[in-house]
Amino acid sequence: MSDIKPFRIQTSDEEIADLRRRLAAARWPEAEPVDDWSMGIPLAYLKEVCAYWGEGYDWCKRAERINQFPQFKTEIDGVDVHFLHVRSPNPDALPLVLTHGWPGSIVEFLKVIGPLSDPAAHGGDAGDAFHVVAPSLPGYGFSSQPKETGWGVEKIAATWSTLMQRIGYDQYVAQGGDWGAMVTTAIGIQDPDHCRAIHLNMPLAPPDPETMNDLTEAEQAAMAGMQHYQQWDSGYSKQQSTRPQTLGYGLVDSPVGQAAWIIEKFWSWTDCNGHPENVLTRDELLDNVMLNWLPGTAASSARLYWESFNSPPMGDVKVPVGCSIFPKEIFRTSERWARKQFGDLLHFNTLDKGGHFAAFEQPETFVDEVRTCFRSLRT
Repeated sequence: MSDIKPFRIQTSDEEIADLRRRLAAARWPEAEPVDDWSMGIPLAYLKEVCAYWGEGYDWCKRAERINQFPQFKTEIDGVDVHFLHVRSPNPDALPLVLTHGWPGSIVEFLKVIGPLSDPAAHGGDAGDAFHVVAPSLPGYGFSSQPKETGWGVEKIAATWSTLMQRIGYDQYVAQGGDWGAMVTTAIGIQDPDHCRAIHLNMPLAPPDPETMNDLTEAEQAAMAGMQHYQQWDSGYSKQQSTRPQTLGYGLVDSPVGQAAWIIEKFWSWTDCNGHPENVLTRDELLDNVMLNWLPGTAASSARLYWESFNSPPMGDVKVPVGCSIFPKEIFRTSERWARKQFGDLLHFNTLDKGGHFAAFEQPETFVDEVRTCFRSLRT
């Protein structure tokens, strides 16, 4: 279509030279007076990562991993939406839109796009195939930054519905975690005529007050996790939901600051046994940082918190819902809480391993969950 333009990541030598100059000239704080991550990302580790980033990391090679997938841009309501679009060789494949969150990017999905779109080539059943669409949220990655307010999760959900129609998918399913879960939930509320079902790996299904005197062990753990988040892990969200612009100046100017702000969350939110590189490679972590650093999205990505953090989509979801609960997720729900929130619970499963960035951390499990969730829609 004429209003959908092909896109490839292209980075100039000047951008790479500028990054390396900034890394080499970094002004460091003193080391933390603790021997763990309790005060934030440790100085010694961040120095090691940044030294590798400036001297050993090959962005050109890493970018080609992304460029192997067909990428496009299209303008919707004044925002140039960047998206991956991989058509399945199976013409009967089910269209699927995948939505990432913060501080993530479409990098999260690179390991699952192949198995989802061409399962037969990855040891699966061709009947489980999807046409995969993975957009970058407005103000994230290579999508442009909104110039007006109002770009909360409901507007993004409407934008994704427009995007799927524009591509040519009248009927589709949707999946998301983190902000992607909120956008996907909003799709399920707003677009039941076109969205057939949704799958969430961080479902917004709060504790049911009627169960407070009869909590299961898993529900007690979920409540404790919420308390831990509020007490020790939510400072970033308070800043981003109140003063995102102030935060942006430092992070857009300093690659060290941007890396620290992001990688600490991969330590905190992945099922990594104390270190993010136990589950993701250093290159993978830096790939995601680069999709924040190169387009300078620290302020624009944080603004989504300002727009929507205190008003999550909690309306009536009009389509079937699937939930996959990973043990190290920030917010976890139980099946009975989910059934109270969602009228038609299509799928619910609690996994043994994995965290907040499910597709990134546990791609095989993620693929199995998505296939299982939507399989009944194909009959």
